[in-house]
Order: sequence, then structure tokens, then C-alpha cells
Amino acid sequence: MADCLDGNVLAAKSFARFGVTHMFGVVGIPVTGLANRAVQLGIRFIAFHNEQSAGYAASAYGYLTGRPGLLLTVSGPGCVHGLAGLSNAMINTWPMVMISGSSDQKDSGRGDFQELDQIEAVKPFSKFSVKAIDIKEIPDCVARVLDPAVSGRPGGCYLDLPTDVLHQTITESEAEKLLTEVEKGRVFEATKAPPSSEIEKAVSVLRKAERPLIVFGKGAAYARAEGELKKLVERTGIPFLPTPMGKGLVNDDHELAASGARSLAIGKCDVALVVGARLNWLLHFGESPKWDKDVKFILVDVSEEEIKLRKPHLGLVGDAKKVLEMINKEIKDDPFCLGKSRPWVEAISKKVKDNVSKMEAQLAKDVVPFNFLTPMRIIRDAILGVGSPAPVVVSEGANTMDVGRSVLVQTEPRTRLDAGTWGTMGVGLGYCIAAAVANPERLVVAVEGDSGFGFSAMEVETLVRYKLPVVVIVFNNGGVYGGDRRSPEEVSGPFKDDPAPTSFVPGAAYHTLIEAFGGKGYLVGTPDELKSALSESFSARKPVVINVIIDPFAGAESGRMQHKN
Repeated sequence: MADCLDGNVLAAKSFARFGVTHMFGVVGIPVTGLANRAVQLGIRFIAFHNEQSAGYAASAYGYLTGRPGLLLTVSGPGCVHGLAGLSNAMINTWPMVMISGSSDQKDSGRGDFQELDQIEAVKPFSKFSVKAIDIKEIPDCVARVLDPAVSGRPGGCYLDLPTDVLHQTITESEAEKLLTEVEKGRVFEATKAPPSSEIEKAVSVLRKAERPLIVFGKGAAYARAEGELKKLVERTGIPFLPTPMGKGLVNDDHELAASGARSLAIGKCDVALVVGARLNWLLHFGESPKWDKDVKFILVDVSEEEIKLRKPHLGLVGDAKKVLEMINKEIKDDPFCLGKSRPWVEAISKKVKDNVSKMEAQLAKDVVPFNFLTPMRIIRDAILGVGSPAPVVVSEGANTMDVGRSVLVQTEPRTRLDAGTWGTMGVGLGYCIAAAVANPERLVVAVEGDSGFGFSAMEVETLVRYKLPVVVIVFNNGGVYGGDRRSPEEVSGPFKDDPAPTSFVPGAAYHTLIEAFGGKGYLVGTPDELKSALSESFSARKPVVINVIIDPFAGAESGRMQHKN
């Protein structure tokens, strides 16, 4: 009888053949065989403790590489836990594929082990989902989830592999024939670009603007648009404002950076070219009073639906890098530049200098017990001291992320990962692992609040197991926002002696957690202790947790979003 292979081998072969090099997940019934076969075929499998973290890793991997991040889960509850990552990919528009095993098809509806209608469960969070109902469909189904994940506006797709399909067999020659047919039939969407007449209009609006501003976000980072962006900024002299994850596409310290004058820049600009950033809550929906009511938006987005939703003065549908290339070409034929003495450029530059010097005065003080600023300055200086390739910074938490966004400096593209469009807490360790795997040449530094760290803290074992160069810095202020913030009259009722809903165990020894698995932990409470821990751990490039003790009353409730809480 000819050599046969089962559904596990065929699925692994399909992924390997179609360019997959990494997979994240949690194994178990019925997908352990699939993970093992994938490893045999040259795919690196990173095994996690929890599908939620593995899913966050897969979503961030998609963003950092531009290729779909893969998450493998077991059936039922595994699939449900994985939805955290799939939905995160959808909201942030990153390419990801979730693959879940599912129960035996013949037992559907009878209460089989971990039974769930998974195709129905993933619907709200996926661009496309498909179930392979026979082994011969596996190669086609694999291609059908990989391709839409990256086409148009990226997002999450889902592949369902029933237990019985994974156990079916076909001959090697049949498998090869199927793989070759699917490979030949794959069609990739061309990069979208707007007509040149639209580009001319956009440049004309920019040229006539009194107070233009360029805003860019993680869509521009995903499109690898940094070269064209820098060219545009430097050619035209237009000030720029990155969204938090757009930081580093043009160096944060660039003389035209307007981050230190954000309110002035968005409040007074008359034309805003917005590249790969949505006019959502992060940009105050593009509405007054934060923006001038007469501001003209030129929106560059890969999604036509997004542009229709926002109704800008001018919408350019296309890949950010391609559109900027066209804009630069149009400007080159008839150049214009604002010049440093332009009142608008001077006003922003002055405001930035004023705000930065106020912030630097605060940062210059060594406050002990630590507030948020003192350790953040020390961390900033240590990260800048690494040079190039710059470390990837992963940031989550309320106060920790807010302060970090203002203080930490990004000098290179795609070196900041944070809670993103959805404000997702719990992404930290998953993002660290994705960054270390996607950029093996870079150190990864997580700056986390103790609450944010708690969601995925067990994955420090995963860091140690795979020997990843990740330094996790925990800002430990004893709880969500920092301990008990209640007024005396709020402390009442039969359970008034319980800790506050925002409190954790004070002085928690988070650094010992990683030591349980053979990693290195540091407990720090003074500037010298922190400097020494950073210096040692950055040069060792090994898994580390630095437990930074912060004054529990240093932060603000809800970070900068008190109005929502």
C-alpha cells in the first residue's frame, strides 16, 4: 500500500508550503499531533499556558511581520479563550489565523467532548471562517484563511479542523497533487492606489494650508511607510504627530515632532493629512472642541469603508506606503516647504520646547519612594543607551502606559506595542514573546503595571523555556491604579474589612515568580538599584523580571481616563 498521511500531517504540510514559519498556541485534544508535525516540518511552535496570551502573541506577530500570526487551540473552551486574540487582531486590523480542533462531525449535536459550533462563535471576530469537512479540503482551506488575513484591510480568519478529519488519511501522491493545485490557484490582491487626480488634489490642499499637520498611526507602521513619511516631513517641513504605536516611524526627537504640543497641533491645524490612523476615540473622532471645526482631513486608508464612515474632505484609498510615494512624487515636481520661521512651525516648536522642559524638570528629580516619573526616566535612558537595533518596548497598564507614552522615546519603527485601539489589558507577555520571535536581533523591554502584568504573568515560564531576551519591568504599586483609593464613607457594608476592589497584596514579590523557573529576578526601590538591574539584564539578554516598588499613591485612578470611570 502506498505511503499514507493523516490530516495532522497534511495541515502542517499546507502551512509550511504556504510560507508559515511560526505558530503560537496551547496543545491538547485533538491538535497535539498537528503541533508536533508542524515542528517536524520546520515551523517554530511556541507553546503557552493560556490561549489568550498565545492569541495576543499571534496578533502582534502579524503586525510586526506583515504575515498572518497563527494561533492553534483545542476545541470548545480553547477556541473561546482564543477569541481574545482573534478579536484583538480584528479591532487593530492585524493579520492573524486561529486554527481550532473541533469535535467529531458524526457526533454533532449530541454533546460530544468540548462540542461547540465554533464557526458561529468566531463570526463577529473574523473576516472569513471555514471548516474542513474532509481531509482533501485541508490544503484549500489553509490557503483560504491565510490569504484574506493579509488582503485589503488585514484582520483575523478562522480554520476549523474536526477530530475525524485530522484522523482521515490519503496517499502522499494525492496530498502532493492537492498542495500543487492549491499553490497554483492562489491569487494575491494587488496593492491599492488612488488615481493620480486625487493625489494632485491632496497635494494642492496641503500646499494651500496655513497650518498643516501630518498624523500617522500603526497602519502606516504596518505598511512599512517610514521612509516615505520621513521624506514627506523633511521635504515639506510639515509638523507631525504619531499615534502611540505610530511612534518611531519618524524619530520622536525629530525637530518637527509635535507630540509635545499635541493639543495645540490638533486644535489649531487647518489641514490634517492622516495616514494609517482612524479618526476614532484615540483621535477624538476628528471633532471639535479638540479639533478646529473647519479642519480639512485628508484620510489615507486601505479601507474604503473607513473613509466612507469618516466623510473626510478628501479620502485616498490605498496602501499607506504607495500613497505617500505618489504624494512625494507629485511634490517633487513642484516643491514647497514651510520653513522654520513659518509662524505655525515656530508656535509648535516653542510649545514643544516649553512642555518638554517642564517635563524634564519633573523627570530630573530623584523621587524615593518612587513615583512613576523617576523610574521611567531611568528606563528611558537605559533603552536609548542600547542604540540600534533599538529594543521593542511593550507597554500596558493605566498610569504606567500613560506615563510611558510621554516619557519613553521611540527612535525606530514598530518598536512600541501597547494596549492599542481596544485598550486591551493582558497583552503584555504575549506581545513580548511575539516581538522576541519576530525580531530576534532586538532586545524586548516590557514596562508593565502590576495589574496588567497579572493577566499573563505565568508566561514568564514561557520566556525562560524558550530563552527569549525579554526584560519585564513591573511597576508595583499594590493594585489597579495603586491600592485603596476609597474615601472613608465608601468603606462600609458587611464586607468593609475586605481589601478594596483595586487592591493587591502590598509589596508582592513578583521578581520571585521568574526565579521559580530558573530566570533572574530583581527587587528595586532606589535609582541605583534600578540602574544596576537594567544594566545587568540588558547586557545578559536573558529572561528577567524587575520588580519596581512604586509609592501606592503616586498614580491617578483610571490613568488619564477618569471621565470614563
